[in-house]
Amino acid sequence: MTGPDYIYYTDLMGTMLFAISGAMAANRRKIDIFGATFTGFVTAIGGGSLRDVFLNLRPIWVDDGNYLIAILIGVFLSAVLNDKLDRFSRTLTLFDAMGIAFFTIVGLQKSITYESSTIAAVILGMFSAVMGGVIRDTLMNETPLIFRKEIYATACLSGAILYVTLPYFGLSEGINAFLSALLIFTVRILAVKYKFSLPIVGG
Repeated sequence: MTGPDYIYYTDLMGTMLFAISGAMAANRRKIDIFGATFTGFVTAIGGGSLRDVFLNLRPIWVDDGNYLIAILIGVFLSAVLNDKLDRFSRTLTLFDAMGIAFFTIVGLQKSITYESSTIAAVILGMFSAVMGGVIRDTLMNETPLIFRKEIYATACLSGAILYVTLPYFGLSEGINAFLSALLIFTVRILAVKYKFSLPIVGG
């Protein structure tokens, strides 16, 4: 699999995971199937669309129907398996953690491909990951995770920084992406499990 293919399929996987996360959030609020589909859609495409706007690009899902298919698959899985998935109290967090891991790395890779500076690419990678969740939480009338004490965007930044650092040690692109995504996922899951948080200014 070539580099562009790897990025493409990773992006599709992240899109599906975020669609599952968004649809499950709607399912928990007993929202109908249209509402769940809409929530899954905006959760899945929100961050990537914002990234593409900053990169002066047309959002990829507009031209590539595979992204819409990935979203529909995610919504379908959330509907069919909702009862089973909802038995696990951390299921939504699990899918969200996988989603931000995938989207951070893909957003970072795409930003670098379009010649963003390293710092801008790191920030855009984070934006790709967190903005879908911000839209999801706003629609659900909840405080977005990035505004809570929980470590969320910081996990994305840690993986993004690792990604731009590892090439100096001669690691291949695939290993670099895997380790960086794994760091994001691990930091996020540990933060939820052990309630790690950043200091509050003035607190």
